Order: sequence, then C-alpha cells, then structure tokens
Amino acid sequence: MPDFIREYIKRPIYLELVKPYINKDIIKVLVGQRRVGKSYMLFQIMDELALIHENPEIIYINKELDVFESIVNHKDLLDYISSKEVGTGKKYIFIDEIQDIENFEKALRSLQAKGGYDIYCTGSNAKLLSGELATFLSGRYVEIKIYSLSFSEFLEFHKLRNDNDSLFKFFKYGGLPYLINLNLEDHVIYDYLKNIYAAILYKDIVKRYSIRNVNFLEDLVRYVADNTGSLVSSKKISDFLKSQRIQISPQLVLDYLSHLESAFFIFKVLRADITGKKIFEIGEKYYFEDIGLRNSIVGYKANDINKILENVVYQHLKISGYQISIGKTANKEIDFICEKSGKKIYVQVTYLLQDEKTVNREFGNLLEIKDNYPKYVVSMDEAMSGSDFKGIKQIHIKEFISKLR
Repeated sequence: MPDFIREYIKRPIYLELVKPYINKDIIKVLVGQRRVGKSYMLFQIMDELALIHENPEIIYINKELDVFESIVNHKDLLDYISSKEVGTGKKYIFIDEIQDIENFEKALRSLQAKGGYDIYCTGSNAKLLSGELATFLSGRYVEIKIYSLSFSEFLEFHKLRNDNDSLFKFFKYGGLPYLINLNLEDHVIYDYLKNIYAAILYKDIVKRYSIRNVNFLEDLVRYVADNTGSLVSSKKISDFLKSQRIQISPQLVLDYLSHLESAFFIFKVLRADITGKKIFEIGEKYYFEDIGLRNSIVGYKANDINKILENVVYQHLKISGYQISIGKTANKEIDFICEKSGKKIYVQVTYLLQDEKTVNREFGNLLEIKDNYPKYVVSMDEAMSGSDFKGIKQIHIKEFISKLR
C-alpha cells in the first residue's frame, strides 16, 4: 500500500457507488470540486481492495504532491507505471487529479487496451474529463460524483448532536471535510474557506482557461452568491454589470459561468414545465457546491436564510442522486422537481410558514400538480413538522436533510 495513505472517516454512500465496478474492466473516475474529499475516497477504495485481495499491487500517483511533478504527459505516466510494476498479476492504478497530466486519456486508453489493470482516478474539471474521456473511452468509463459533506456526514465528522445548533453551524460553515481539523469559529473557518475559494478560482479557472478579466470573474461570483436560488440569465447579469459601468457581453458571462460549473464550484438548474417535457431556454438558477464557500464570498447574513435553506436542500437532493429542475406553470413555480430511477418528488423550500399568504403560495403551487408523486414543503417550522395538508407533507429542514431520499 502507498505511504501516502492517511487516516480518514469512511463515506459509505460513495463506496457503495464504486463497489459494483471494482475488478471490472471499466475506468472509475471520481469527480468533484477541489477539497471535497476525492483523495480520501481513493484511500477508502484501496482499503476495500485489501479486504478482497491479499497484498493487492497498487500504484498510486497524486499530481498535487511534488514527488510526482515529473509526470507531465501521458508518456511520463505510462513510463512511471511501467517502472513500478512487479509480478504478472492485476495492477490497481490510482491517479489523483488526472486532468493535470497532458493527454492523460491516451495513457488510460493504452492501459485499458493492454489489459490487466483496474484503474481509478479523480478530477476537478467536468468539461475536460467528460470531453476527453467521452472521445477516447466511450462506454469504457464510469463517472462518480463526490460532494462536500451531507448534513448527516457533517454531524458524524464533527461529532455533533442532531440539533438546531449543529444545523446552523452547517448553514454557516458548510461541509468541506477538512473543517474537522479547525475550530468552528468564524475567523478560522472563513480564512480557510477564502483560501480554498482562491485556489478554485485561480488554479481551476483562471489558469486553466487563461482568463484575462479576473476582476469581472470575481464580480460574477459575488453576483451569483448574492442571487443564489434566484432566476437569472446572462443578459440580466450583463445588464446589471452595465449599470455598474462594467461593459461585458452576455456571451462572456455565459463562458465564465460555464467555467465555474466545470470546476464544480456552482451548479446550474434549468426550468422545465411541470410535465417535464419542455425545457425553458431563458432563466435558470445557480447553487453552490458548498454553502460555506458561498458564505465566505458574501458573508453569512440572517436575511439570506431563504437562499441558504434552498442551497442546502438542493445540495442534499444532489447527494441523494436526483436529477433536478425548476418547475414552471403559467404563473407559478416549484422550487425543485426531482427525478431518480423512475421516481419523482416535488419540493418547496421556505424559511417559515408564518402567514396565510405564504401557506397558500407554498402549498397552493404543489396542489396544482395533479399526479400522485410525493410532495414536500420544507421549512424551519418546528411545531408543524410532519403535518399533512391535502397529501402534501410539511417537514423541518433538519429532518429532511438528515437522511438520503
């Protein structure tokens, strides 16, 4: 086993996704934002292999470590693997941050064609990985997304009780795994998160896409953070920037948003009609992979609670494996239409059901949907949690995000 393995807390929801492909002739690609724990998932898979095989032959490469800086391109990668091979049995190849190796896909195709390798790799760039792998390895790889900690994982990692105090810590600081090594205090956590944000912005976006207008990119991130969960469009953003005397075309806005998505920093959610048969081309919502990173950019403010709740619920639904869209009727909106394995749920998110107008809006929108799939209104109302109104369940957000759905 490699000397680089460190202690870790298991994340079984992702290991279960990998298990069906262990020892199969298909490349396993773990993707996700920087610092969500992809490297430690590789260690967890290595330990799983050790339970299946006695002394598996593992070759490990991590492009974030200086010892591997000589591996620049696919030829270097193949030469390194060849130099580490012993015996004639199956080799287990683990490559961390593979997108930093030029033409990596050629090496993977060569290894797969040669046979005798079980390959696992991680990456932090959706566009690069999906484009190159789809071109060179169509049908011969599987992509598994790794997210920052769910609320239940956050409780386990930090050894916290499932109460409202822990919930607000999660709202405030998010779920990057390394936070367990820090005191949960604003100045400590946000200094760390700001450094991670800078690394994502400059290493994964500015450097990779040769961004020239860095100030605009930073302004764009702040705009998205301020408008989390609000309907936006490239033209709307462009018009806002013009009002601030910043002349940026809608196309450049689209390009920069796409780069932010490629780094798994934000997620775009499109609008669809309630039947799901039509996707609207104008107007979408953006949510952050990690709510703590969002808060490190624009601050954690009490009057942002609706945005924070919606982002947290969205992330939980993603971790649960749903494909998500925004529901749209003629004049009403459903926060999330969620589909998975032939199942569907509808979710409305609000802070408090504090007056009749809010109740009518949140429940009324769902009542217009005539199918029998589960429908939820998620809020911070303690007393109402678990209640049912005409088949629609009201549920406290702590309960909703405490388990996968």
